[in-house]
Amino acid sequence: MIVINAESLLERFVRLAEIPSPSGHEDAVAREAMDMLRGLGVTSERDEAGNVFARVEGVGEPVLLTAHLDTVTPADHVVAVIRDGVVYSDGTSVLGADDKSGVAIIIEVLDALRGLQHRPLEVLFTVQEEIGLLGAGAFDVSRLSSRIGIGLDANGPWGNVIVSAPGQNSLRAVMHGKASHAGVAPEAGINAIRVAAEAIVAMPLGRIDSETTSNIGVIEGGKATNIVPDTVILQGEARSRNADKLQAQTETMVDALKKAAADAGATVDVEVKPAYAAYVLAEDSAAVQFVCAGARGVGIEPQLTAGGGGSDANIFCAAGIETIQLSTGMAGFHTCEEYIRIEDMVQSARIVAQSLVAD
Repeated sequence: MIVINAESLLERFVRLAEIPSPSGHEDAVAREAMDMLRGLGVTSERDEAGNVFARVEGVGEPVLLTAHLDTVTPADHVVAVIRDGVVYSDGTSVLGADDKSGVAIIIEVLDALRGLQHRPLEVLFTVQEEIGLLGAGAFDVSRLSSRIGIGLDANGPWGNVIVSAPGQNSLRAVMHGKASHAGVAPEAGINAIRVAAEAIVAMPLGRIDSETTSNIGVIEGGKATNIVPDTVILQGEARSRNADKLQAQTETMVDALKKAAADAGATVDVEVKPAYAAYVLAEDSAAVQFVCAGARGVGIEPQLTAGGGGSDANIFCAAGIETIQLSTGMAGFHTCEEYIRIEDMVQSARIVAQSLVAD
């Protein structure tokens, strides 16, 4: 029987969580993760992007285990508070369960499997996931022998298995109006902020349908209250699990910007970049069946779920590595009310460990 040590898992998670690691500043937490691996006799390395990579010998076909090291902000000073079997932040920062719970679970699983016969493992802790899957995108996937992967970067109850996720297009627009004195000659100017606002109002945003979302998340512009602003920068995104819907939503957003500019006598430069492609794993796919068997092996009925956000699994699936995301139990992530139940982490670790025991 595979034993997951709840105390050890909790201790590892808290140590990782209390090391600040906003995207682009993962060095300290990467060193800690590598030290934890070294303590298990596992040698790891960092690639040029900063990702941590390790191999563990085993029997049979290899499996990729992956989670990301970075967190969103605020995360300058993380204090974990443990109460009634739940780990919270102290309310002044994110906790970082997204995704240090995944990192801790993977390391705990490696510990639990020592001395047991299990699949060969490729362990990858990525950086800068939160700002566009940059670490996974920079990793040389030709180094991976695995054709299936388990990511530990999802929410929901234990046994929640993410089998599909949307693709994303990133949008950046620069609206060009005309500067003028706001008090003396406002009519001589073209207010770029107002034009951008009219474009935003004309866009369908938020939940478009069950597969599609969109958002304008960043607006920058203006120099002073007495100057009609001549430039404003917008950044947004469209996501969908359906490629045709993603294209249609992106075009709708771009058309709204162009029409608003034309109507006001302004101009707009729009740049659209595909961030990552959608993926869908069938219920009978190797990765899904692999994880479902592990869940059922510990008495948990898996729940196959469609995801609403992108993750490193998008990158690996596009590279031909069928990768599911398994819930770690994280909740309230991307907020200062983030928390995670210890039992959720333990149960997720049990599913992963059972999946990896060689046939």
